[in-house]
Amino acid sequence: MEQQVTIEKVLNNNVVIAEHPTYKEVVLIGKGIGFSRKKGETLPIKEADKTFLLRDPEQKEQYVNLLPYVEEDFINFMNDILVHIENRMNQRLNEHIHVALTDHIAFAVNRAKHDLQFNNPFLFEIESLYPKEYQVAMEVVEMINNKEGIEFPEGEIGFIALHIHSAVTDKTLSDINKHYQLISQLVKVIEDSLEITIDKNTVDYHRLVQHLRRAVDRIHIGEDVGGENRLAEMLKKEYPLCYNLSWKLIKVMQKQLNKPVDDSEAIYLTIHLQRLVNHKT
Repeated sequence: MEQQVTIEKVLNNNVVIAEHPTYKEVVLIGKGIGFSRKKGETLPIKEADKTFLLRDPEQKEQYVNLLPYVEEDFINFMNDILVHIENRMNQRLNEHIHVALTDHIAFAVNRAKHDLQFNNPFLFEIESLYPKEYQVAMEVVEMINNKEGIEFPEGEIGFIALHIHSAVTDKTLSDINKHYQLISQLVKVIEDSLEITIDKNTVDYHRLVQHLRRAVDRIHIGEDVGGENRLAEMLKKEYPLCYNLSWKLIKVMQKQLNKPVDDSEAIYLTIHLQRLVNHKT
């Protein structure tokens, strides 16, 4: 027997909120799925192109309030985008992306049509930190350009990549923004201390930001990396500049993240920094 849901509210021709026998309240999206439907009617769940939960009452309210400001055809288009992201990332997306990304893209399209652009000064950092998300975001922007007949500014790739990363990691955009801005700050400290300029198009830069990202992630979740005291002493003697710089970076991370940092992070940072110094000479 095919699974049925009971309609609670028809938001528009393409979106309904329904009661699911297992998951309680669900949102169903599909072309014409709400047309001529009434509250209390049953609906085969297979008629929906996309079904998702909005457990958070605030998220649900935001989604309901957003819909009147976007065209119904756009909701179907966003469904295509979200299905594409889910398929390319090969995992389920956190429910909040339905609200956050729909809201972001709807208003970004409007800005682009009025030739209003927001710069994104962290594009290189975002591309290096989240390469898969960045690639998928490029594909999403191409979909938008083709659909809307506009040219999305390059900075939007970075913003969309952050939304995707948030949806696949369940991190808040606030935490993600804080983390990549911290990484950008750490890179600047390294450049100033070592008196170098790291080319953002090089493998060295990519390796550095990936290492810093992993360190920030470990600190964020409180993971210890473990280490050798003897190795730390050896690095301190052999590479005092990089060892002292590693502790300078650790103090910046402690202050910005407001979390303790495992002493062993200094070992891995020192080794990585020394690699940069060796490439400099």
